[in-house]
Amino acid sequence: MKKENKGRKSQSFLKGAMVLGTSMIIVRLMGMVYKILLSAMYGGVGTGLFNSAYALYNPLFTLSTAGFPIAISRTVSESVAKKRYRDVRQIHKLAVPIFVVAGLLCFLIMVIGSFIYVRVINAPNAIFGLLCLSPTIFFGCLLSIYRGCFEGMRNMTPTAVSEIIEAVCKLFLGYTASFITMKICMNQYHSSGFVLGVKCASETEANAVIVPVAIGAAITGISLGSFFAFLFLFIKYRRNGDGITAEELRNSPPPRKNGVIIRTLVHTAIPIGLSAIIMSLGDMIDSTLVQRRIYNIMETNPDALLNVYGSLIPDEILYAGDTHTYLYGCYGIALTLMMLVTAVTQVFGTTALPSVTAAWASGDKSRLKQSVETVLRVTILVTIPSGIGMSVLAEPLLSLIYSSPSVANEVVIGSRVLAVMGISVIFIATSTPICSMLQAVGRMDIPLKLFVIGMIVKIIVNYVLVGIPEINIQGANVGSIVCYGFVTVSAMFILCRETKIIPNFVSILVKPLIAAIICGVTAYFSEILYDFFMIQSAATLCAVVTAVIVYIIALFLIKGIQREDILQMPKGNKIVKILEKRRLIR
Repeated sequence: MKKENKGRKSQSFLKGAMVLGTSMIIVRLMGMVYKILLSAMYGGVGTGLFNSAYALYNPLFTLSTAGFPIAISRTVSESVAKKRYRDVRQIHKLAVPIFVVAGLLCFLIMVIGSFIYVRVINAPNAIFGLLCLSPTIFFGCLLSIYRGCFEGMRNMTPTAVSEIIEAVCKLFLGYTASFITMKICMNQYHSSGFVLGVKCASETEANAVIVPVAIGAAITGISLGSFFAFLFLFIKYRRNGDGITAEELRNSPPPRKNGVIIRTLVHTAIPIGLSAIIMSLGDMIDSTLVQRRIYNIMETNPDALLNVYGSLIPDEILYAGDTHTYLYGCYGIALTLMMLVTAVTQVFGTTALPSVTAAWASGDKSRLKQSVETVLRVTILVTIPSGIGMSVLAEPLLSLIYSSPSVANEVVIGSRVLAVMGISVIFIATSTPICSMLQAVGRMDIPLKLFVIGMIVKIIVNYVLVGIPEINIQGANVGSIVCYGFVTVSAMFILCRETKIIPNFVSILVKPLIAAIICGVTAYFSEILYDFFMIQSAATLCAVVTAVIVYIIALFLIKGIQREDILQMPKGNKIVKILEKRRLIR
């Protein structure tokens, strides 16, 4: 039985964002280490196989949850704001069977669909990774029940801990399983000339057989991570409950009928889920199109593509017909850094939803305006300097992260991708919190409509541009800029119209942009300067640190950080007093 807590842990937007943000940084750093280790072992082809598994998994996982985690979070937050605590308990009870059935169905669909998908992308070896990733859908659905409930109560700590558990298992169990698989199979080849029953004439042929299986073993760690994370949340909820006290339950009105709650959840979940499904399907189509179009170029006009990359594509990749998978893997190497930024702003979206929902449900316009401005300002303070920094330091950053000589060519190609991707990340990362706020104020349909239009445009742009040999994988970046630029600007306009709130754009956009440009210029010239008397890795780290320090100083000098934002942070009052003494804030 669940115990009743003495009180409920309710976190402000910034406190919740800091809890989730800290865990997300830990998670992404572990994920980055994980990918670096795999890339060093298996190169561009292995990275391509790994990313191909996720290209099918993401839309199916999104379909299985169908927006219900966000719907649970929003409905729970609204119920708490209206003191309908019995509804909160009922929401959890009703969510369990929905997610169990959805998880099982989508798990089976992924298992069956994997055999079709590998034929579509001309990568039959991707089947091992796809099958090993499929259990993650089921456990991920179960995780969503508890994360949605805790987040709706504005307690981000359980979600943060569960994400770290997932990351630890992925890194240590996944990498260990992959390393052992590689070792055993290679020993088998050296002793008998066979690998998994296949006769191999050389070590290169043996590697071609082993890498897909080793990638599958690495992905097994992800499935185990989702299982252990679910186990943690399940035990925590059973032991500690949701934080609702006995007194709150006694004073709460009777719960709404099951049918009413289900209709509310479905009404909220369908447009949110469809928006997420559209995005995931767009990413899957993106992945498929990129690989198919490059595959077609290699069949019809290979010289034009090879003129772009010269000797950066190894001969054995060309002879094996894996150029499309290899280049998609190089694109994936650049994605590693981009996903670090989008993960942080996804945190802002997660924590903004209950915060803005509570302000909207209470009808407090001044509180709503403050919440919206805080979310926007904090988001833009992260996205613009991150995007500019990635663009100006693309090659040094990737060389620092992927330092292994075995992926030197992939890093060169990936850095070209990242230089353009840095611009797209500004729009991709900013769109998520804005769309979350639209969902918080009851306009769940708007992100869906915008993403449908955006993804159609993105697919058209990608199809045309990726098919041009001189552009190839860079076409996917241009498609992202056009798509998410449209979504971000349109969503911001509609949010202002719906809430009848005009944020202070000088404070939330112009000042961070000025500071970010100063940051980017500092990063670029610092890298050049430090390169004269340091090794490249040290020069890059020093350039990043210098740019961050200059960025923070610039923000304070132009009053780009507000007093209200700092007050929401842990120990905010003390920090404000210190900064006021130094006249750094008003």
